[in-house]
Amino acid sequence: MRADSATTSLDLRGLACPLPALRTAKALRKLNGGDLLIVECTDPLASIDIPHLLNETGDALERQDRRDDALIFHIRRKRP
Repeated sequence: MRADSATTSLDLRGLACPLPALRTAKALRKLNGGDLLIVECTDPLASIDIPHLLNETGDALERQDRRDDALIFHIRRKRP
């Protein structure tokens, strides 16, 4: 992790498939390598879709949590 890496939060609660994965992909494209994206969503299919997206992009899922009805993903943007 870079000392100057940024953290961005994305609130996708209430959105249904495929929007959480699509909006996560869009947000990741705007980040620099090493930046952290924290995604919070309520769509149960996101537990499949977002890891699959990261498998395709090469970005790293550092942590996945569940809080109440929300899934929370901590995603580290890959370095170029």
